[in-house]
Amino acid sequence: MSMRETMETRLRETFSPQELDVIDESERHRGHAGWREGGETHFRVRIVAEAFTGMNRLARHRAVNACLDGELKGGVHALAIEARAPDETDPRTVKVSGP
Repeated sequence: MSMRETMETRLRETFSPQELDVIDESERHRGHAGWREGGETHFRVRIVAEAFTGMNRLARHRAVNACLDGELKGGVHALAIEARAPDETDPRTVKVSGP
C-alpha cells in the first residue's frame, strides 16, 4: 500500500469524512528539503468531516497530525492541511470582489 493510500485509510477510519483528497505534491518539491526519489514525501490533505464542527483551525490541524503521527514520523516530510466542517464554505470557491 502506498503512503497516500495508508494516509487516506487512516483519515477515513478516524474522521468518517464526507470529502477527502490526499494529494502527493512531492514532485513540486523536487530538490527541496525532505524530497527523495520516488516521492511520497510532501502531501496535501483536504478533508471535510462532521468531527471538525466546533473546532478551531489549530485543533483541526492537531487532530489530523495526531491521526497521521506514524506516517509523519515514517517518511512524510511535509503535510498541508485544509480541514473544515460540512457547513463551512470551501475557501477555494469564494470569489473576492475587486475594484
